[in-house]
Amino acid sequence: MGLVLVATAIVFNILSGGLFLSPENLYNIAQQTAVVGVVATVVVLVIVARHIDLSVGSVMGFVGVLIATLMYTAGWHWVEASLAGLGVAIVVSVYQGALTAMLGVPSFVVTLGGLMSFRGAAFLVADGKTQPVSDLFFQRLGGGFDGAIGVQASWVLAAVLVVALCLQTGLRRRAKASYDVPNPPLWLDALVAAVPALIVVGFVATMNAYQIPSKDEPQGVPIPVLIWGGVALVLSFIVHRTRFGRYVFAMGGNPEAAALVGIPVRRVTLMLFALMGVLITIAAMVSIARLNAGTNSLGTGMELYVIAAAVIGGTSLAGGSGSILGSVLGALIMQSIDSGLLLLDISIGLRYVIIGQVLIVAVVFDVVYRRMTGDTA
Repeated sequence: MGLVLVATAIVFNILSGGLFLSPENLYNIAQQTAVVGVVATVVVLVIVARHIDLSVGSVMGFVGVLIATLMYTAGWHWVEASLAGLGVAIVVSVYQGALTAMLGVPSFVVTLGGLMSFRGAAFLVADGKTQPVSDLFFQRLGGGFDGAIGVQASWVLAAVLVVALCLQTGLRRRAKASYDVPNPPLWLDALVAAVPALIVVGFVATMNAYQIPSKDEPQGVPIPVLIWGGVALVLSFIVHRTRFGRYVFAMGGNPEAAALVGIPVRRVTLMLFALMGVLITIAAMVSIARLNAGTNSLGTGMELYVIAAAVIGGTSLAGGSGSILGSVLGALIMQSIDSGLLLLDISIGLRYVIIGQVLIVAVVFDVVYRRMTGDTA
């Protein structure tokens, strides 16, 4: 998928006359992908567990309008409004998860009903009226004019991440040596660590190269991207280092066997949907902060983008396999294709056709690959 992303960028850069890889366009792509990327990280786990959530866009719209209404109409502080939105999102997600986990109703049916119901609820909360968001600090969460951390903080962040990558490599080699597991050559481990380090440095350099004409200094890394990165790191830790993460993958591999060996399938399913509610709230906050308003159309069609990002990133619709990094790459590929087509002045109708076919190609590739490898899980 990394190679696909690079190839996509090169092709669109050539076709657009160098506009695609300009700092301004890459900055916009990073910002625009953040909301879909945040939700896609948890959608990966939902699909891995052999479920689906078609209501993420509608629930995000409902929660976003609720937060904006509490801030604008009721005069609440953004922290109080966001906590209220978080509570509502968790209740909604656990309600849908309970219907699936406790009653055995397919998640497709439950969330399809949620897609329609909560879109209507988003309209009812504010009677269809747009709710402006004026808190300056809250607006920074969505990026925009003051929604980045600046040049110096961006380079500090890059240095911290590079040091962390080096430490991770060193700790991994020490752990292998302590268990008498042979280590690969040092130069090979150094090369493996150097690739993501170069990506981090290149990304920060690109973000620092973009400057809004009316500002005195470059933007730096956008805050929505930091939120997305933080979410991806936390979800990766949950997947690889916690019992909950192992349970999710075990359930997706074989739900019956997971139940027989004592995994609390129902409880894990409820926790998974509750986690969905948390990340939907984060995405809703970033969205309304970026738009400076909450509208009842917020999140329309987003469920297709997050599912596509997960599938293109390698998550199997059959369940049991997927990765958080894959969802990051899948979201970037989706947004890169959309941005590239926009730069080429392709009509919105044709853009939808192309993006839809990209999703079909990804699913076909997954099916063909599993047939060739004999994996029918």
